[in-house]
Amino acid sequence: MAYWLFKTEPATWSWQDQLAVSVPEQWDGVRNYSARMHMRNMRLGDLGFFYHSVKEKRIMGIVRVAVEIHHDTTTDDPRWECVDVEAVAELKTPVTLEQLKADERFRDMVLVNNNRLSVQPVTAREWKLICELGGIDP
Repeated sequence: MAYWLFKTEPATWSWQDQLAVSVPEQWDGVRNYSARMHMRNMRLGDLGFFYHSVKEKRIMGIVRVAVEIHHDTTTDDPRWECVDVEAVAELKTPVTLEQLKADERFRDMVLVNNNRLSVQPVTAREWKLICELGGIDP
């Protein structure tokens, strides 16, 4: 299993929006080749952090990849693909980017060093530590 982080602007698609849907939802609108490549590497059942960007800058919950890579139906351009995700768990305590930047254990984390990439990998060690910070069992 691999771990990921999915970034979204909460005004566009929030954690509450994700929780409100009862079926897997497309992670659409990604228009970055590196982020697309990460989605191409995702497998059914992989887990990801759901991250609110812009002003909040915090990890809200966990999603699971429910449908592997396919065409992003929000565009006619065949270059763009996406996966579908479903909510799994809410962090008891959201984990902020500020916390991660202040913690030496995350100095190599992609989010800390490139917080603009919309879909990014998370190491197993980072996954475990963030789950613990968020008050849930990894």
